[in-house]
Amino acid sequence: MPIRVPRRYGYAHLIAAICFSIQALGVGAFIAFGVFFNPLMEEFGWSRAAISGASSLAFFIMGLFGVIVGRLNDRFGPRQLMTVTAILLGLGCVLMARLTTLWELYLFYGIIFGMGLSSIDVIALTTIARWFSHRRGFMTGIVKVGTGAGQFLIPLSASGLILLYGWRWSFVLIGTSVALILVCMAQFLRRDPDAWRPHRQRESVDSRSTTPSTDASLPLSRAIKTVQLWTICLVNLCLVFCLMIIMLHIVPHARDLGFPSMQAAGVLAIIGAVSMLGRFVSGLIIDRTGSKAVMGGCFVLLLIGLGWLQFAHQPWMLYLFAVVYGMAHGGFFTAISPLVAEWFGIQSHGALFGIVVCFGTTGGSVGPLLAGHLFDLSGSYQPTFRIVTAMALIAWGMLLFLRPVKGR
Repeated sequence: MPIRVPRRYGYAHLIAAICFSIQALGVGAFIAFGVFFNPLMEEFGWSRAAISGASSLAFFIMGLFGVIVGRLNDRFGPRQLMTVTAILLGLGCVLMARLTTLWELYLFYGIIFGMGLSSIDVIALTTIARWFSHRRGFMTGIVKVGTGAGQFLIPLSASGLILLYGWRWSFVLIGTSVALILVCMAQFLRRDPDAWRPHRQRESVDSRSTTPSTDASLPLSRAIKTVQLWTICLVNLCLVFCLMIIMLHIVPHARDLGFPSMQAAGVLAIIGAVSMLGRFVSGLIIDRTGSKAVMGGCFVLLLIGLGWLQFAHQPWMLYLFAVVYGMAHGGFFTAISPLVAEWFGIQSHGALFGIVVCFGTTGGSVGPLLAGHLFDLSGSYQPTFRIVTAMALIAWGMLLFLRPVKGR
């Protein structure tokens, strides 16, 4: 039986709510891995580099399979893809309860969980780009607020569950809950308004939320030959290299400074909470100034925050860093999907955004692993913070030289 939603509410708004939830649950579950760092080190005696490697592998697999998911989503739509990947995400978490060896960590979390993550960004953000044209930046910002909500709630929930039930059952509870909710929501997803409304009904689903015209879109074969696409890819690689180091290692860094576990998790929670404001504000600004200007402003905030982080050693100082960094973090992840749509159109948005995401996850997979290795060698995160600052400067420089594609 077809799913019926009252027309007065607008199916487009249901789509936005689902994409919000996909971001919250998927990204929140991934970021919560930082809370499991210390329990894994205490039980198995593994190094930070070894544990970081599993997260890096998951992030890399997410991007690699994201290219495939993006292409399939352009052709077939998101419902079946979201269902399959949600099951994989939950399976990876449930298997973590049986973890005994390091290779199992890489298989269960790095590969299986990583495959489950592959749809979280590509499906949610491409679907929003297709359903909303005139308010694309604003609606992307609303959806990306979901990421901040997940970063705020799920790590804190994971920390509490670990205290109550231990880290193994915590993985089971988080994985099964997230997977079940995602599978249920996936059944409501449609690729675009034309894939939802009956053929006999051609009136607008929402006068401001229709499928954007593809007349000005670049075909995939031409887009992949442009300097602009590969520049955006390299910017995203450097950027996510920096961001994932912070997100995965900020809790262990706070613990090294002597913070209690809940206080350390609070730094990550503040980043998630403030990033929600950053996502909302950046979404509003994108529709007025464009995505490039928003990303440039976020780079300024990021560099200020990174400079402060290298001197922060008290709780209030790390919390202040979390506020500044959270604003930048939220803006970056909101701007990247509209940036691809602005430069290349939406005809092949899934495939192109999947490529950009893959570059980002490659940088994001290398970054935490390198940070863990440098810490094992030096006993400090200071060398890592200096490298992150340099990479952020390089990415900002590339963004400044980015120009629109000729012929659009």
